[in-house]
Amino acid sequence: MGNIKDKVAIIGMGCTPFGELWDKGYSDLIIDAAYEAAEDAGIDLKDVEAGFIGNLHSGLLTAAPLSESLQWDCKPVTRVENNCATGAEALRVAAFSVASGMYDVVLALGVEKCKDGGSGMLEAPGTTHPVLVTGSAPASFAKAAVRYFEQYGISREEGKRLISTIAVKNHFNGSLSPKAMFRKSIAIETAIRAPIIAWPLGLYDCCPVSDGAAAAIVCRADLAKKRFKKDNPILIKGVGLAAGRIDPAKGKYIPDRDITFFDETWAAAKQAYDQAGVKDPRKEISLAEVHDCFTITEMLIYESLGFCPKGKAKEDMDAGSFNLRGVYGQSDSELLPVNPDGGLKAFGHPVGASGLRMVYEGYNQLLGKAGARQIKDVKLALSHSQGGMAGHGFQSVVTIIGRKD
Repeated sequence: MGNIKDKVAIIGMGCTPFGELWDKGYSDLIIDAAYEAAEDAGIDLKDVEAGFIGNLHSGLLTAAPLSESLQWDCKPVTRVENNCATGAEALRVAAFSVASGMYDVVLALGVEKCKDGGSGMLEAPGTTHPVLVTGSAPASFAKAAVRYFEQYGISREEGKRLISTIAVKNHFNGSLSPKAMFRKSIAIETAIRAPIIAWPLGLYDCCPVSDGAAAAIVCRADLAKKRFKKDNPILIKGVGLAAGRIDPAKGKYIPDRDITFFDETWAAAKQAYDQAGVKDPRKEISLAEVHDCFTITEMLIYESLGFCPKGKAKEDMDAGSFNLRGVYGQSDSELLPVNPDGGLKAFGHPVGASGLRMVYEGYNQLLGKAGARQIKDVKLALSHSQGGMAGHGFQSVVTIIGRKD
């Protein structure tokens, strides 16, 4: 397998506020994110040679929203989609197009307006998947939670309290994020006593849907300083993608797998770790933005990314190991902050945009531009996007960014 390490630089990023953006259409969001990224990069969008737009629900299965919104005539523009990993996929493909030498500078943009469609994402979406016909995301991940509690000897009460600490953490982090949908801390009792959606997942264990867009401008690493005057640019260190499948006879993985561990996430992470030269992710990763569609999902991701051994997430969570540094007095060396901007829990999940929003947080942390949630001495930032349901095949993308070694 090849290696993309240090071949592609991110020279500019932009992100709209996420939320119920009733006064914004797709074009508004695309323009806002793209122009912020261009201003950050210090370039004119006319200088961008190609574009990749990630989108799931716009209704147009073409790249037209990007070319129309930016008034790009006859430029190569492509729509990509990979379920909830769509935004990360747009960046992955854009990076490869630059690394291949085909283009010098490219725009990757993810956008979604989930609120206009009226879906709360509780019901199963329409699907042409050849195996998966019915199901709902909350029920799917609730099943994984129940299995995990039983498998590792955690009582119902303790399990519910445990996942509620993730909701509390992410809402606190979101309160420090100006572009988050929800910017208010909650007490753990509020999370524990909230109405149940699919036990043990209550209202505060489930991320909302929202509207938003995020964008990145990437170029060949050697051009970042020479052409765009970026003395110490943010570089892509590694990117991995893994997709699973479903056994049509049994309605589950081939072969039988533990639904409390996400194999696709581990496979994608291993690709990214190998490229970046990461041997011990717990010690070498400075922060992680992960796909917390549900609190239990984030908990299982800790183990699936190798941040802690299987069955040991509880010990780290009880110790506050994944909190923002400085919040509870732990030394920096003890912590690996996860979702320092509040994650999907605070931002909501505009499907096509979330993956790039996660990279945007790592990008700003590396530049020292994260404000009240700034982490000290950031070396490597990881982002993880994951589409699918627990017990079925996932599409997982893991991206690692950092400075030149």
